[in-house]
Amino acid sequence: MIHSQLIVIGGGAAGMFAAAIAAEAGLKVILLEKNARCGRKIALTGKGRCNLTNTKPWEEFATHIYPKNIFLKNAFYAMSNIKVMEFFERIGLPLTVERGERVFPQSMRAQDVTDALLAHLKRLGVKVITEAEVDSITKSIDGAGESPAFCVADKKGTSYTSQSVIIATGGLSYPVTGSTGDGYRFARELGHKVTNCFPSLTAVVPSNYSQQYHGISLKNVELTLFVNGDEVMSHFGDLDFTNGGIEGPIGFKISRKAVYNLINGQKVSVKLDLKPAVTLEQLAGRIKREIGQMTPPLQSRLKTEGTKAISSILLPKLMPKALIAPFVAANNGITLENLPQKLKGWNFPISSYVGYERCVVTAGGVSLAEISQKTMESKLHKGLYFAGEVIDLDGDTGGYNLQIAFSTAALAAVSAAKSIL
Repeated sequence: MIHSQLIVIGGGAAGMFAAAIAAEAGLKVILLEKNARCGRKIALTGKGRCNLTNTKPWEEFATHIYPKNIFLKNAFYAMSNIKVMEFFERIGLPLTVERGERVFPQSMRAQDVTDALLAHLKRLGVKVITEAEVDSITKSIDGAGESPAFCVADKKGTSYTSQSVIIATGGLSYPVTGSTGDGYRFARELGHKVTNCFPSLTAVVPSNYSQQYHGISLKNVELTLFVNGDEVMSHFGDLDFTNGGIEGPIGFKISRKAVYNLINGQKVSVKLDLKPAVTLEQLAGRIKREIGQMTPPLQSRLKTEGTKAISSILLPKLMPKALIAPFVAANNGITLENLPQKLKGWNFPISSYVGYERCVVTAGGVSLAEISQKTMESKLHKGLYFAGEVIDLDGDTGGYNLQIAFSTAALAAVSAAKSIL
């Protein structure tokens, strides 16, 4: 039986951060990680660069948090994005701010984030135990018969006891990193409700999606989501067509609601505006000017050869060449007259989505109604805390989800320390 004041379950971003903050506050901490090493999912974030957070103020930051951003407010102010940046700089990880106010390690290496956290945990005396897959968490009363105590057993038969436990096991996204929903089971076994989970920040797949699209990236376009024919949201920015489907920053932004509605049997579609900076009339005028600058033989071909000439002569001036073939295939009957409408209203019925195997984050989780937003402590069990993706709280792409992890982890750690010390 190994005893500590606090046990943190999960060696991801939230778990390591919670262990560090708790140890800085003076607690004796054990961190249990099921994998052979900590931070496996961190290595995948930001395309291997790790977008730690962003510099937006709370009022703007909050608009990117779901389903209930007010739940995060206390945690955010206690450990804001600016304080997160100061923490990492303090422990020896220089940072840099890029386009979109996104914060990365200066080295652009995600592994450096994990290495910095682990080095800091070592300095603080945190006992990090890897290959310790937790099997159960049970609550009892300690020998004095007063303070709450927990017994955590791993699958090797080792038992750990503590006055407090922080569950920071992540969600279901990227199960190859060890995120297999263990925390949801622990929460349920302790009487907590877990809301329905589903993939978020993932690729949505149009009907009849083909290899023609793979590898095409678009900048400064607009994507609008429709559910049962009604416009739900619209985002401007960059979009990627991958082997999974429609992704990239604005693809991810619409994915949460798209997936939720697909799961619930609704009709989902998106409209792509390739020229959002101009009106329909302005675009028609530009096309007319492009044609006017062509030689008479080319102008004649546009009138006589129809779509064939439009795709070979005119479209290269209006879109990336790789996009022409799928654009023409998806938009039947392109003419000079309807081309502006087609460019500003390319419709994609959405038939499916990419699941947990490569989604960025899990939506859903341990019910917010059963967690104190002032402490991250369970309302059912004193001394039990939750942090990170295991909670029913998620955000857009751009550093929001790691900030959720850091803020909730810090508040849970500080709250545990106040309760114990």
